[in-house]
Amino acid sequence: MATPQGTVRPEVRPWPALWALVLGFFMILVDSTIVSVATPAILEDLGSDVGTVVWVTSAYLLAYAVPLLITGRLGDRIGPKKLYLTGLTVFTLASVWCGLTGTIELLIVARVFQGLGASMMTPQTMAVITRIFPPDQRGRAMSLWGATAGVATLVGPILGGVLVDGLGWQWIFFINAPVGVVGFVLALRLVPDLPTHEHKFDLLGVVLSAIGLFLLVFGIQEGQKYDWGQIAGPISVWSLIIAGLVVLAGFVFWQSRNQGEPLLPLQLFKDRNFSLANVAITTVGFAITAMAFPLMLWAQAVRGLTPTRAALLLVPMAVISGALAPFVGRLVDRTPPRFIAGFGLLCCSVSLFWMSQVIEPDVPIWELLLPIALLGVANGFMWAPIGTTATRNLPLHQAGAGAGVYNTTRQVGAVLGSASIAVLMESRLAHNLPAAAGGTPAGEGFTTGRLPEVIRPGFSDAMAQSLILPALVLLIGLVAALLFVAPSHLRRPAEAQPVDQTT
Repeated sequence: MATPQGTVRPEVRPWPALWALVLGFFMILVDSTIVSVATPAILEDLGSDVGTVVWVTSAYLLAYAVPLLITGRLGDRIGPKKLYLTGLTVFTLASVWCGLTGTIELLIVARVFQGLGASMMTPQTMAVITRIFPPDQRGRAMSLWGATAGVATLVGPILGGVLVDGLGWQWIFFINAPVGVVGFVLALRLVPDLPTHEHKFDLLGVVLSAIGLFLLVFGIQEGQKYDWGQIAGPISVWSLIIAGLVVLAGFVFWQSRNQGEPLLPLQLFKDRNFSLANVAITTVGFAITAMAFPLMLWAQAVRGLTPTRAALLLVPMAVISGALAPFVGRLVDRTPPRFIAGFGLLCCSVSLFWMSQVIEPDVPIWELLLPIALLGVANGFMWAPIGTTATRNLPLHQAGAGAGVYNTTRQVGAVLGSASIAVLMESRLAHNLPAAAGGTPAGEGFTTGRLPEVIRPGFSDAMAQSLILPALVLLIGLVAALLFVAPSHLRRPAEAQPVDQTT
């Protein structure tokens, strides 16, 4: 385990421990990508609508994001291994519950518990990397963490398509049970018990962050449904959004005034790279979550592809991302991160713009696979350098807190991406399909197979136009990445670098 001087004791085997943790992280990511493929089937089977079914993802992401600050701190206090195993248990049991539900409302509730389990697990993976790998080797370790996302984008959609086509959407959740059991056993045996640190808990901060995020996301998510007007009585969509922003501002103010241990340690943001990496990963979380919905709906509703065949469209992205991960991992430890991360974010934005231009009802599939392949290059170059840059200089006693902040910003981006893309898709559908199907409201009734030919062009245009939003958001992340400074270990020998040094 890591000593106060930042070295790693010889009895700890970092790589087996990391592989054990990555299995659970992989399960979380697979679950998210599986659900995007199964969305049309869930929508049809449970008799829901687009705005409601998106909450199957949004509720999970919200429950995932809100507790990350405290679960990161909790991992420092009781130990990352214990909290990881607890979260894995909650996540696995909630997965079984998801598969057993029969209504959209109960499914959303079960997904909340899945999100809570995931929030306990995720910060611990990054905290363990920070604590058992020396700074000049974290790039390779983080590349494995990042490559997990690339492999999950392949396994999740394809496995989801096979399960939805063959056994039903419920099995996308049941499959987590055996994986969770194996992951529990491996983590129990291979992950070391690391030293803990005493921390107090900022309960007021937890309440303020939870209320603020919920009001903001709920207002954005439901805006189109209520025509951006009144919801009930004096409560309007805009009042919820504004109230959410005010509460979040109050949360930040409280964190700056808290003389104990704030939930959000603002001193972490004195590290320029940590601050910029959080901006960049927020845009990545937004874009990767948002782009899946219009792409999968277009493939199934316009092209008439089965969930399995629709998921196969993502094969080039996942294969290229996974193949690049080892190469990028070596680069991250030797090259200033702004070049690597900036290249990845630029490729990601270009690929989504490109995809928005080629998505048409009769586009040749090979033409669509080109921007999807570029998206694989982007994934390979984004995750590892951004994650490594954020955590490389964290003091060991704040590893969990820093990982919690980083994953919170990533998940907040994902929540806002999910909510925003739902609003934009419904808006573009209403614009492009004004009751085109014999009085059927735009965007409804398209889950039973391929749309009627008269509707396909408008629906396709709506999905293509929706992809422009995540492409634009990524440009903010690109600017942040280009402002990274070279980490300390590239400016002088790593052995001379104190563990708690900031750039």
